[in-house]
Amino acid sequence: MHNVRRDLGMLRDRRFALLLAARTISVLGTGFAPVALAFGVLALPGATPTTLSMVLTAEALPMVAFMLVGGVIADRFPRHRVMMAGEGLNAAAYFCLAAMMLTGWTPLPGLVTAAAVSGVATAIFFPALTGVVPDVVPAERLQTANALLGLGTNISRVAGLVLSGAAVVLLGAGWSLVVSGAMFTTAAVLVSALRLTPAERSAAERHSVLADLREGWREFISRQWLWVVVAQFSILVMAMQAAHGVLGPLVAKQSLGGAPAWSAVLAGEAVGMIAGILVTLRLRPRRPILVATLLTLPTALPYLLLGSAAPLWTVVAAAVVMGICFDIFGVLWNTTMQREVPPEALSRVSSYDALGSLMFGPIGLLLAGPVAVAVGPRPALLGCAAIVASVSLLALLSPGVRGLRAPIEEAAPDAAPAPDAAPAEAGA
Repeated sequence: MHNVRRDLGMLRDRRFALLLAARTISVLGTGFAPVALAFGVLALPGATPTTLSMVLTAEALPMVAFMLVGGVIADRFPRHRVMMAGEGLNAAAYFCLAAMMLTGWTPLPGLVTAAAVSGVATAIFFPALTGVVPDVVPAERLQTANALLGLGTNISRVAGLVLSGAAVVLLGAGWSLVVSGAMFTTAAVLVSALRLTPAERSAAERHSVLADLREGWREFISRQWLWVVVAQFSILVMAMQAAHGVLGPLVAKQSLGGAPAWSAVLAGEAVGMIAGILVTLRLRPRRPILVATLLTLPTALPYLLLGSAAPLWTVVAAAVVMGICFDIFGVLWNTTMQREVPPEALSRVSSYDALGSLMFGPIGLLLAGPVAVAVGPRPALLGCAAIVASVSLLALLSPGVRGLRAPIEEAAPDAAPAPDAAPAEAGA
């Protein structure tokens, strides 16, 4: 167990403080954006749910399509500059959407194009974010850094969900989108102040994009713990998308009192997300991937209880547990990747992780409705719980998942950081 006071001393590190502030503000902008965009599009003359679906799909598809390219870019260029580009593109996209909403000139091709730019921005940004943390903090401080970043992210996510609805009511969708764009701009300015000095790749190390992708794939597939857990999450996320996106709200509407009940479940999950990060500031398991994978088993509880017609308070309590488990998982997972994967390939491996974990999510959303009609939402939720538990148990059969150990220095108390500590070599 680590000393929290010592860990919080990381906030005196200028570079880490800048990264934390940038990430926290960016996530707050991300929290504003979906609500403002959804209500703005639905309020347009002649708009239908299909219109909103087209705009959201236009954002989601480029995010998936460009994720691997984003990993290559982040491994080739200074990662903080790649993050700046991603934040800047997101700001431009949302300022354009805001301008269209405020002027009343909202052609569907224009909305779709701006949404697609935001999707590309996300694909560029996230692989660079995973890779930049080891560029900013020393190896022995990685878990603390990831925990603090997660804490800021979760607080901003909750605040964004709470404040965005009020902003849309008070300011309107257009001005709320302006607020989102301003937050992305602020995050880009903060990231620019990191001033990291990346290590240059020699001419012999420069390859085509396809060669870089093949090299990243070799790094990814060579680690059993990595590809096994990503395969686990490809199925787990599919089940969770079905349960969270369609089946849970259906049960809440039919028998739990509607939207307030489902909001209570989501609020419980949000509380758990913040509590989980606080746990990871002190928890240092010797087998981090084994612990992380074991923690995916309790995430089936909310779906099991919803499917079993349990009282609402038990579902909310299970949602708190889910939030705790997933946030501990996320910190342990990111820290292990950053420690085990070579820095020059980290962003590409991260992009394979993101693509593999999320690629079946839309299938879960597509199947949830027909399955609910065929067997009912409660049996479908029990099926989702069984899928989550089954794939988690299967992942535990992997020797790589069970056997990977953290280095001794990760389990020992950390030394206090210097006021502006940073690795001597940062970036790729």
